[in-house]
Amino acid sequence: MTAWAAAAPGTAFADPAPKPTTTADGGSGPASTPKSLEEVGQQIDDLYRQAAAATDAYNLAEEQTAEQSAQIVKLAQETVKGEEKIRRLKDQAGATARMQYRSGGLPPGAQLMLSSDPGTFLDGAGALRQGQQAAQGLLGELNQTQADLAAYSKDATAQWKNLEANRVKKEAAKKDITEKIAAAEKIQSELKEQERQRLAELERKKEFDSQTAWLSTGVLKDISTDASEQGKKAVKFATDQIGKRYVWGAAGPDTFDCSGLTSQAWIAAGRGIPRTSQEQWAQLPHVAIKDMRPGDLIIYFADATHVGMYIGDGAIVHAPRPGRTVTITGAGSMPILGVVRPDK
Repeated sequence: MTAWAAAAPGTAFADPAPKPTTTADGGSGPASTPKSLEEVGQQIDDLYRQAAAATDAYNLAEEQTAEQSAQIVKLAQETVKGEEKIRRLKDQAGATARMQYRSGGLPPGAQLMLSSDPGTFLDGAGALRQGQQAAQGLLGELNQTQADLAAYSKDATAQWKNLEANRVKKEAAKKDITEKIAAAEKIQSELKEQERQRLAELERKKEFDSQTAWLSTGVLKDISTDASEQGKKAVKFATDQIGKRYVWGAAGPDTFDCSGLTSQAWIAAGRGIPRTSQEQWAQLPHVAIKDMRPGDLIIYFADATHVGMYIGDGAIVHAPRPGRTVTITGAGSMPILGVVRPDK
């Protein structure tokens, strides 16, 4: 099988001439600082990259919010159990007090001393010791349960504060994402059809050149084509999603963002992994590029804000960005930060 490469760049179009603009004296003249189509493309890429970073922040806050909510529920359940236990212990203590009242209020030790039957005294002495130990145990259990309730309350308060902080982070990230995507879409909408076609050609050429340069290093000669059994399942899941739309914050079943695709693929393979590309990079075992195999995740860009799954033959499957669908592209078409292996 030949190494996969991005489609060769097609016919090139000339960059459009700068549009005339109104000068300060009301006349018409060329724009003073017209942007080339390459610069426009870079501006759009930068906006989508910033949206990707914000999406990672949103997804992490979402994941932490879910964990904190689950922890709060657990603490509430433990609190209910603790309160029920305290009621039971207090009922036991009340029964002991009522028994003492019925015996005339004399302490058990005094009652034994007044007994005229030596056998009764000896039997009672043993029971007294057991009763004293039980009373001490009851008191200790009551104190410990009350301490546990205080700890649950403190933990729940801390979790509520974290929950609120992450809610604020999510809202800020959501605002940032929508603004960046809207800005990129506005720039694209203002392009003429010929300009959009030329921009797409420039993007394909950039990816093709990057992939070609990566392959020219001979990187594929050492890379294994054998996936683990779990890796095969992950690859199948990911490739089965080809054609589904990219939507930020989505993790299936009908739409995905980049890390939503990779995390769900590995869940389908029977192994849970972190939700975001940055956490996948931070928490999963790293492997050298020469040692990677299908199913491994390739993390892209210095800030680890994009991820794709290696499927062999120099290719990845990934969810690229808004406006695109899950697709296959060259593994070297973007700057590689490193490789991680979920099932190492």
